[in-house]
Amino acid sequence: MSKIEQFSYDNKIVKNFAYATVLWGVVGMLVGLIAAFQLIFPSLNFGIAETTFGRIRPLHTNAAIFAFVGNGIFMGVYYSLQRLLKTRMYSDLLSKIHFWGWQSIIIAAAVTLPLGITSAKEYAELEWPIDLGIAAVWIIFGWNMFGTIFKRRENHLYVAIWFYIATWITVTVLHVFNNLELPVNMIKSYPVFAGVQDALLQWWYGHNAVAFFLTTPYLGLMYYFLPKAANRPVYSYKLSIIHFWALIFIYIWAGPHHLLYTSLPDWAQSLGTVFSIMLIAPSWGGMLNGLLTLRGAWDRVRDDAILKFMVVAVAAYGMATFEGPMLSIKSVNAISHYTDWTIGHVHIGTLGWNGMLTFGILYWLLPRIFNTKLYSPKLANTHFWIGTLGILFYAIPLYWAGWTQSLMWKQFTADGFLQYGNFLETVTQILPMYALRALGGTLYLAGVFVMVYNLYKTVKSGTLQENEPAEAPARTVYVAHKGEYWHRWIERRPVQMLIGSTILVLIGGLVELFPMVMIDENVPKISSVKPYTPLELEGRDLYIREGCLGCHSQMIRPFRSETERYGEYSKSGEFVYDRPFLWGSKRTGPDLHRLGGKYPDSWHYNHMLDPESMSPGSIMPPYPWLLRKDLNTEYTAAKIKVLQTLGTPYPDGFADQAVADLEEQAAQVAKSLRADGIEQEDLEKKEIIALIAYLQRLGTDIKPKPQAAGTE
Repeated sequence: MSKIEQFSYDNKIVKNFAYATVLWGVVGMLVGLIAAFQLIFPSLNFGIAETTFGRIRPLHTNAAIFAFVGNGIFMGVYYSLQRLLKTRMYSDLLSKIHFWGWQSIIIAAAVTLPLGITSAKEYAELEWPIDLGIAAVWIIFGWNMFGTIFKRRENHLYVAIWFYIATWITVTVLHVFNNLELPVNMIKSYPVFAGVQDALLQWWYGHNAVAFFLTTPYLGLMYYFLPKAANRPVYSYKLSIIHFWALIFIYIWAGPHHLLYTSLPDWAQSLGTVFSIMLIAPSWGGMLNGLLTLRGAWDRVRDDAILKFMVVAVAAYGMATFEGPMLSIKSVNAISHYTDWTIGHVHIGTLGWNGMLTFGILYWLLPRIFNTKLYSPKLANTHFWIGTLGILFYAIPLYWAGWTQSLMWKQFTADGFLQYGNFLETVTQILPMYALRALGGTLYLAGVFVMVYNLYKTVKSGTLQENEPAEAPARTVYVAHKGEYWHRWIERRPVQMLIGSTILVLIGGLVELFPMVMIDENVPKISSVKPYTPLELEGRDLYIREGCLGCHSQMIRPFRSETERYGEYSKSGEFVYDRPFLWGSKRTGPDLHRLGGKYPDSWHYNHMLDPESMSPGSIMPPYPWLLRKDLNTEYTAAKIKVLQTLGTPYPDGFADQAVADLEEQAAQVAKSLRADGIEQEDLEKKEIIALIAYLQRLGTDIKPKPQAAGTE
């Protein structure tokens, strides 16, 4: 008989992460709701730089992903890991450092993003000092997790822990490679890779941030908390093995499906499509494993709000992981990409899968660590129905809006002209759908406030058991039994599981990335494409600061509807000096890649001052501070030097004359504005001049070929 050892579980760290999950969930969703209303009522941008849509949108996405979901992951991992391994966490100190370090990163993001300090990469907007902080805290989390695994009293690693291990190593790899950048100063950097290479690397990261931050750790939580809440064993152990290994191998290949019909080479696009479609099998295997775990317990689902939350979460996971591969089919993607269909798809995952599972776990977990009962199951049921209704009102109008947008963009008259040649017509048409989306978001957030009250009353009625007593037999040397399932061998070896997961993840990443980043011929050069002038470079950084890429793309796809509307389709060689790439993910406004020379300088000036003066009915916010603020040229020379280090062919010594070059070009733009009647003191020193210079440069490096009639 093994000696029985007594120890305690650390519930205080679980409580801390649970509270942070609730707090940041409210904050992140509230910011998202404000952004949703800004699309209907532009006045809600308040004419303040820090509260414009372009700046708070990345704040919302980062708060939802890394603050709400991130804390939810750590809450669930710290609770389940201790109990699955029959041991306390490896180090209480590391747990505290992890908690406060993660909250510090969230606060840093909440400060820097509204200030326009951003790298402009989707889901990776934070600048390099914060990236280093994320890496440090993530390593501390891994140290604590693996230390706990190594001192465990349970020989076998349960399926949830497999997903935790794969999450940790894959997020590590993704974070490091996507944040390879050279600093200019403490708040500005440029990525090592440019243009199409940067785009591939970013969406290799971006897709797999969804996969390995929003999906795999939550699958681990599903495998622990769903059986616990249902008091039933997982439906199929063998299915969980297939689900795990197939998912982590296939997922990593699917990133290029975000770049279909772009300048990315066809072989990479096709690879992304093939593996995305293959993802249906393991994803639905996991969904079915979760739902079938409830066999024999479906009568309880009717009355148990916790199970209802979890069932809807797993169903939303199944829907999102079916829809994702469907959107990766080129003919479907031609309709969906750059529309609100994609936004609806993403929120089925975040609101349905991540949100509802988190709520279910909070309702199940907090009463247990506070030694009490849930204050009001009726309020939990009320939250469930309000939240579910909110998801429907949120997602369905966005699908409707997406299909409407795409059909209007592509519609031609009988005479062969674009029926909706004015892009703004396609925006005003979907404003009612945006209003319904905002209603859905309001309902969802109202449900969260119901939960906050319910959990507050629950916590008040109990007492936290900070150190929960537990006992378990001491770990003994495991002896394999004849006929035992082969996978048991690796379940007892966390290092081998870590190595195996790493190898599977790296295979897909290397096959996709290596040819693009190491073989120059995959990005054909165009001799007429030149680096940005210092003034244009500063204007580009202002474009990034204001979050313009959140509403405007810079990628004209090879469709007749797009070449007729915008001009010659985009070539990969045009982006070789773009650090970072700015192809965008959605068109709330028109594509800008061929904007240069389309309008006079004064049009851009007035458009930024008052968008409706140039485009009646526009929902774009005004940017009056660009006309007031002087352009900061303190780091212009440093930017040129960093870009030279990265291979941008500026002449030797150009950094020393960059500011003089900038001032000369600024004077020319200011002269053009004054010729059109715009009189403003020190006009050539203002930020608006740099932004105009950049916008007028877009798409002008190549001379488009004549478009043959009727071609796509």
